Amino acid sequence: MPAYLLRAAATLLAALILTAGVWASWGTARHVMVPEDGQQRGMLSLARCGGDECTGPYAPASGGRPRDRVVIDKSVATHKGERIPVVVKPDSDEAVRTGGPGFLHAWLPLGGSLLLAAVVVAGGLRLNRVAAVLALAGGIQLTAAFAALTL
Repeated sequence: MPAYLLRAAATLLAALILTAGVWASWGTARHVMVPEDGQQRGMLSLARCGGDECTGPYAPASGGRPRDRVVIDKSVATHKGERIPVVVKPDSDEAVRTGGPGFLHAWLPLGGSLLLAAVVVAGGLRLNRVAAVLALAGGIQLTAAFAALTL
């Protein structure tokens, strides 16, 4: 197979990996970054955690109704009894953490895709500096998300 076809395939694969990372991140990140009609921002008091999710009462920041039970992913929750800023997805009881930790957590799939694309760029395209930049960006994003959620 000609070398230019292999390079084209590697380029296409790297682009596909990065696109998939953005696509997977955007489902959560859009609620954190872009205010929409029907979204409610407020505070969630963590009452109970089990399995993959935590629940608790929700108090809106302004206008809106308080809720007795809102669900949030356990990976962004802190300790039972703490209050965290959230946005409730429209027409649901599912919350997404806001602020810096929520923003970084929302973009975790992109951080992973940056690391994976770095391997493809280094191995398939032989662009080691570009691969190093991709890997560094992905590593920084993943580390920052971990630090923001655990500290």
